[in-house]
Amino acid sequence: MSDNRWAADRRTFVKTAGAAGAIGLAGCSGNGGTSGETDDVPTARFVLNPAESDVAIEEQYQPMFEYLESEVEVTIEPSRAESYTATLQAIRNDQGEIADISPSAVIAGEDILDIVGVRIAYGAAQYFSTVTTTPDSGIESLSDIEGELIYMGDILSVSGTLVPLTLLQNAGLDVGDAPNGDPGNFEAEFSDHTTAREQMVQRDDVMAATTGAFSSAPYVPQAQFEEMSQDFVDISAEYEGAGDEIESSGTELQLLAVSDPIPRAPLVTRSNWDNSVKGDLEEAMLNVTEEDLSHGDDYDGEPLWFTGVQEGSIDDYQPIRDVLDQLGLSFEDLS
Repeated sequence: MSDNRWAADRRTFVKTAGAAGAIGLAGCSGNGGTSGETDDVPTARFVLNPAESDVAIEEQYQPMFEYLESEVEVTIEPSRAESYTATLQAIRNDQGEIADISPSAVIAGEDILDIVGVRIAYGAAQYFSTVTTTPDSGIESLSDIEGELIYMGDILSVSGTLVPLTLLQNAGLDVGDAPNGDPGNFEAEFSDHTTAREQMVQRDDVMAATTGAFSSAPYVPQAQFEEMSQDFVDISAEYEGAGDEIESSGTELQLLAVSDPIPRAPLVTRSNWDNSVKGDLEEAMLNVTEEDLSHGDDYDGEPLWFTGVQEGSIDDYQPIRDVLDQLGLSFEDLS
């Protein structure tokens, strides 16, 4: 990709939100150092961004917090961000030291973030985006979405919005100024993966949904993935459970498209965080095991979706740069 990909004549992705309006974090202080720090035990603020609205993410991450506190003399202070943009703004405004962040935000914040590692799920450091519809929608291919309404993820979501836009574009649809403006020859609404999937099922006017496979695969018959993507069969942590929720939920989805493999989201630390505990925490995160991330038998919530962290760098996210380049997007206002 050429160095002019971020040139000023390209349209800018996402207008800057005001710090107070964009961040929306619970439990974060606004100072430039570490919140709640004492002379003895430093506190590291861990900013969490739920990909799905129905996940109690602070409870989901509790094993990680307990593991880090057992390995490093530190207190972890979690906070839930309202969006991918808010997560990035929290780090940019020194309101967090560690973050669960979107691959797209890595590109936006590479000047302020240190990538600790790429998260892996059951051996896979890559995941997939899907476009689905309902069996009775009359939509049989991506080209049929022309003129229709689709529901997408957060505008910064790689698997919920950015990669699906390239799939639609490759199918001949005009994506216009989406996700920062109106699509060319279809309509789109944006939220999160769960909402996108549920709105498609519940509303007659929503013809398709774009989500990560972690949200859609349980409702798609396994055979459809086998017919459409050998990469998904070979790589995806979601393949084994594809279709598992169809009978119990009464909901079956029809697969329209599966993306190429996408690098999973990383864990990052704030580059300008000047504390000796930072290196210890980064090492601990890279050494975490599936057992460390598991909940006890009495936990009945959503389990943590990843099972480990492998060392990574900005180079792992070149496919994300390529997606942004294809869409003509930049993050100048955020970076």
